Amino acid sequence: MRTLVISDLHLGSRVERDVLRAPVPRARLLAALADVDRLVLLGDVVELTEARPRDALAIAESVLRDIGDALGPGREIVLLAGNHDRLLVRPWLRTPGRVLRPDSRVPPDASPLLARVVGWLAGGGATVTVRYPGVWLDDRIWATHGHYLDRHLLPESAFGIARGLLGRLPRDGATPMDYEQRSSVTTIEGPLGRLLPRWLSDRLADLGALARRATMSGTQAAAAAGGDSAWRARLRSRLLGLQMLRASIPAFARVVHRLGVDADDVVFGHVHRAGPRPGDDPTQWVGPTGLPRIWNTGSWVDERLLLHRADPSHVYWPGGAILVEDGRITPLALLDDLPASALRS
Repeated sequence: MRTLVISDLHLGSRVERDVLRAPVPRARLLAALADVDRLVLLGDVVELTEARPRDALAIAESVLRDIGDALGPGREIVLLAGNHDRLLVRPWLRTPGRVLRPDSRVPPDASPLLARVVGWLAGGGATVTVRYPGVWLDDRIWATHGHYLDRHLLPESAFGIARGLLGRLPRDGATPMDYEQRSSVTTIEGPLGRLLPRWLSDRLADLGALARRATMSGTQAAAAAGGDSAWRARLRSRLLGLQMLRASIPAFARVVHRLGVDADDVVFGHVHRAGPRPGDDPTQWVGPTGLPRIWNTGSWVDERLLLHRADPSHVYWPGGAILVEDGRITPLALLDDLPASALRS
């Protein structure tokens, strides 16, 4: 079975950084689906944190319908949620007594938003399944969006200082629900969160999310308008790349270990930096014992804060994908020959 894995489409982004709005990137992706048996959408497919969901879904609909039509009958689409489209599965996660495994199957009608997205993807006849927080691609390859790694970015020796704010850090033998129940994206944490009823804590968290959607970084807006500089973009990309290699990958390996996922290879998205790429140090892309091997899909967004006046060789260039076939993993760069002008609608 040939499986293509892509992540972080962020369809409906408020500053229009989602490149699948543009015709050439969309055509490239649809062409890449011609000879695959399964497509895995590994989270942050729809941007639901920057604006009203209905606005993002209005942009996402045509892209998702085109993807579903390109797959067609007899093939499969697997959809996962990430931190930016967690609203798709949140009502299901909040069901009392919910048990969550590393590859739990989610009902396609778990929320009205999810039902709409699944319906668009299934419109061409492909079978659509929903998993969360991860999915097994074969017996030894596991994939997940990767947002649980954010819980491990603070050094553990310093975590106790912030524990009252961030909640209890998941330990060995943790379950996905340990990450969900005390995650700052789901509840108000610390002493206040423990004193408030869960329903009120959730509503306050929702208000916080709305406040985040109503604001936009001035630097992001300036970059979107072309008011940024190339040297600032290079500096940001270098710093972010160092953070990713030295902090995010070890944090992700810690998540895999604490969930007890026994895999030779793990695939994630979330950080938007495809890899390993030629020139990367392979010892930075493995767990502490040499396994699992770690792969990142990259993204399908034009990160203008990082790519201002950059060329397609840039490590954050959009169009990354992972091809899985017969237990082998091949990183792909589907847009690396396109100029920046072709990425924008």
